[in-house]
Amino acid sequence: MKIVVLDGYTENPGDLSWEGLERLGAVAVYDRTPAGDAEEILRRIGDADAVYTNKTPLCRTVIEGCPRLRFIGMLSTGYDVVDCAAARERGIPVCNVPSYGTRAVSQFAMALLLEICHHVGHHDAAVHAGRWSGGADWCFWDYPLMELAGKTMGIVGFGRIGQATGQLARAFGMEVLACDTRPSGTGRALAQYVNLDDLLARSDVVVLHCPLSAETAGLIRAENIAKMKEGAILINNSRGGLVVEADLARALAEGKLSAAGLDVVSTEPIRPDNPLLTAPNCLITPHISWASRESRQRLMDTAVDNLARFLRGDAVNVVN
Repeated sequence: MKIVVLDGYTENPGDLSWEGLERLGAVAVYDRTPAGDAEEILRRIGDADAVYTNKTPLCRTVIEGCPRLRFIGMLSTGYDVVDCAAARERGIPVCNVPSYGTRAVSQFAMALLLEICHHVGHHDAAVHAGRWSGGADWCFWDYPLMELAGKTMGIVGFGRIGQATGQLARAFGMEVLACDTRPSGTGRALAQYVNLDDLLARSDVVVLHCPLSAETAGLIRAENIAKMKEGAILINNSRGGLVVEADLARALAEGKLSAAGLDVVSTEPIRPDNPLLTAPNCLITPHISWASRESRQRLMDTAVDNLARFLRGDAVNVVN
């Protein structure tokens, strides 16, 4: 069996092993593949039986141009880069990796929030620049510092990741509100379910953990920002398209929102003209919530298992 990995670098920059895949066949791993070059994608897949992708698109032209292709594996939970209908017509399963990053992503949401609360990075840099050793006082701080206990966190999207973040928020003494189209018993044990308008109006911190869809695209826009508390904080490490970035930048500049912590933006890598780059009190990290070593190892293990199960006639995690 021939196996091609089109964009393996972010999953495995060198600290993991492709050995599991290599036990299943001959493996060719490309660190990156040009996303807009269908001819090059076709050339790299060639006569492979199985292909793995994370962000490299597999359009109908590519899928129909690979006559030996029998399996498409995702190195991610999301699979919107694959034309699933075209794959289904060819009888090719598209298998994703659910749940691998639940703890990492929820932990990172709290890391963004805690950085906003305490500005740890800024104060560390100030100490190393000599401001403490040369200061007149035994301590100093450059920003208001905030406790989370007694505050309200509203989580939009209360599935596995949302609930994991809710658990962490509860541990910090926060009240948790949740908005989700499918309330669950486990969710009710952690949070009070409310509608979106109620959540926005009552939350000191709004956290986005929902998928990007036609219904959620641009969810955080001027109309909904106006419903939020004065000085509220926004955390988004889900999908950049959930936010109208110009509207968020304006809300930060005008002080309607006190801060935002973002691990995702609408176009990645971020464009130099993204208005959030110059917005005040806007913390941006480069889409790394998922990227702990432990999380990536779970992703690798499941991605390998998806192909092994397919070869045994017992396909799992099929999304098409």
